[in-house]
Amino acid sequence: MSVEAALLLPVVLALVALLAQPACVLYTRAVMAATAGELARLALTDRGSGDELRDYALRRLRAVPDLAVFHEGGERDWEVEVTGPDEAGVVTVALSGRVRPLPLLGSLVAALGTSGDGTVELGVETSGRLRAEWIGGSYDDWVEMWG
Repeated sequence: MSVEAALLLPVVLALVALLAQPACVLYTRAVMAATAGELARLALTDRGSGDELRDYALRRLRAVPDLAVFHEGGERDWEVEVTGPDEAGVVTVALSGRVRPLPLLGSLVAALGTSGDGTVELGVETSGRLRAEWIGGSYDDWVEMWG
């Protein structure tokens, strides 16, 4: 029994490590996608500055653990870009960050495209018209009417 356990234990641990990295990356991307959607809706209705939108995004991105497997570099290394809304009501939000892969997957991820320091860039972009076409007037017109 001990010979089988000695052979099986490293195999099981390697499989767990292989499954942990994609789970961490998917969690980070899910938080980034949710943040981008919320930020796009906020940019459409908010009259605040770009710094306030960035602070809002960083508050939401704190749900990502500050570990290199999830996100490398902490709060200062998130890139947040909000464009719009334009005349048609289209808002575009782009979020990006970096992840450092586990050592076991380092060679595989290097083939997929890493930066020079061994990290991989994750990016999420959402764009769309968040306001129905049948709604007339601008946001300020609606605030004056109901406010």
